[in-house]
Amino acid sequence: MRTENELDLRPHRNRSTSTWLVLAAALLCVGPTGCQSYRALPDTALADANGARLARRDVEAIADEYLSALLQYQPELGTRYSLPGARHDRLTDNSPEARVAWQAREDAWLAELSVRGMPAEVGSRDWVTYGILHETLASSAAIRVCRNELWAASSMTAWHASVPSLFEIQPVDTPELQRQALQRLAALPKYIDIEIANLRRGLESGYSAPRLTVAPAVSEVRALAGADSPLLSPGMRAGDPKFAAEVQALFKSDIAPAVERFARFLEAEYLPRAREGIGLGFNPDGAACYPALVRYYATIQPAASEIHRLGLEQIAGIRAEMQAIIDEHFAGATIEAFLRGLNDDPRYTFGTEDEVLQYSVAALARAKARMPDAFGRLPKADVEIKAYPAYRASGTGEYQSSSEDGTRPGIYYIAVVNPTHRSRAIQESVLHHETYPGHHLQGAIALELGDRVHPIARYLWNSGFGEGWALYSERLADELGLYSGPLDRMGLLSDQAARAARLVVDSGIHTQGWTRQQAVDYMLNNTAWPAVDIESEVNRYIAWPGQANSYMLGMLEIRRLRNLAEAELGTGFDLRAFHDQVLGHGSVTLPMLDASVRAWIDEQR
Repeated sequence: MRTENELDLRPHRNRSTSTWLVLAAALLCVGPTGCQSYRALPDTALADANGARLARRDVEAIADEYLSALLQYQPELGTRYSLPGARHDRLTDNSPEARVAWQAREDAWLAELSVRGMPAEVGSRDWVTYGILHETLASSAAIRVCRNELWAASSMTAWHASVPSLFEIQPVDTPELQRQALQRLAALPKYIDIEIANLRRGLESGYSAPRLTVAPAVSEVRALAGADSPLLSPGMRAGDPKFAAEVQALFKSDIAPAVERFARFLEAEYLPRAREGIGLGFNPDGAACYPALVRYYATIQPAASEIHRLGLEQIAGIRAEMQAIIDEHFAGATIEAFLRGLNDDPRYTFGTEDEVLQYSVAALARAKARMPDAFGRLPKADVEIKAYPAYRASGTGEYQSSSEDGTRPGIYYIAVVNPTHRSRAIQESVLHHETYPGHHLQGAIALELGDRVHPIARYLWNSGFGEGWALYSERLADELGLYSGPLDRMGLLSDQAARAARLVVDSGIHTQGWTRQQAVDYMLNNTAWPAVDIESEVNRYIAWPGQANSYMLGMLEIRRLRNLAEAELGTGFDLRAFHDQVLGHGSVTLPMLDASVRAWIDEQR
């Protein structure tokens, strides 16, 4: 029997369920009050103690239990994807006690899976479920050495980078949902105070975010206390004056003071003690943390030196492609001079913010029309383009998922500020990365797979597959003729170079002692991104180690497997069928994708 706060995710396969697409960072150390504690046991001990029970538990049952617990552990997930039956009245408990309890449960599930072993039939429902869940649990355990919760204080990693958007989609259509919205808002001050306590513990233990990534967060947080705060969105959207007044009163009495409390903490207490060094090695166990993060995000684990070398090789090849376009269409310029001029020369930039937005809107319409040429399966959910809200105006492009039933479209947020210093060159490649054929198409297809896969394959996500697919999509868009001209194709190559440069810069900063300026200069010389965006991006790599590698590592794996399929199948290769195979099991790990595509090739032969 389940309580009103529990979600029944037992195997009712005809039920439509949904949750938040769990970003690689989303499974870090957070959890609900009252999470049951399980004692972690080694595999052999677990088998000896619980052999009879384990024999009765199949992979599906373990995954059902994990997913149900995850949705309790992170109650925001049900809101993110409009999960039927979900309650919307709580926030995650990030306290140390909840974290320890959740980690114990992870250990128990991982041990139980390890006793069962990987199912033999590649591509089967159990094979997909096992592989995704095992890697999720194993990589989550591996990154505990990083103690991420103790230094989530940067502009990219602190609570204000993700929580406000939750309230912009908080359901408020009924009196009961409005009551839940007020409860969740009322929980925010405690949530913020727990974050402050975690960060204080981090400083006492020698963990901190780099000072330069924390400084921008102060003003960003304070913006959330203003009259246009997204935290006020539930009241503004409900169309109920009484409810709106209640939201305003709660915001004024509790929420705004808590937001200011966090801003003052960062400004007066955290910043003076934050580390100057930008590399992960300046935190305790940073050397062990970096490879764990590479694996956590990419699901493969090349050495940092190999990542750096691979990035340099990719940059060399992409620069050769750039030079060919410059020689044909923009003769007389060096690559560096041409790329830097793209953000200042009026021939290549925008005049107004609306012009930036409409350029992407038109490209999206063209992309939608061509998708049937490359995919047999397409998502039901649509995608919309919106300008970044004021408190996130410095972003470089960001996708938020649609709902599983397709009724709520995905949203692609686009940066429009500084239009006269924002190049047209990169607008289309970023759009294809975030919408079609990239994140929206892949993520919405995964959510809409229904009974073909366990819900865990629809909801969990890893950067190696997801970001690798999105980067592959930028090149696929070129194959489909979606770039408007040579300037936009230079933007494609610029974005490809940026992801290759990430391999060089991320490993350079965190394992080779690179300075921030060294990283900025390298990006400026090899991409068409505006200087303001590059500085923001480099800050991201500093604040969020390891994740930036997953894009190019994942794309190269997908491209390698396509080359293999084309070589093996020859004239029998079907691009639509290949793409449907790649996207047909949800966000699998890269080793699982390799096995799946090889099995598909054998079937096609």
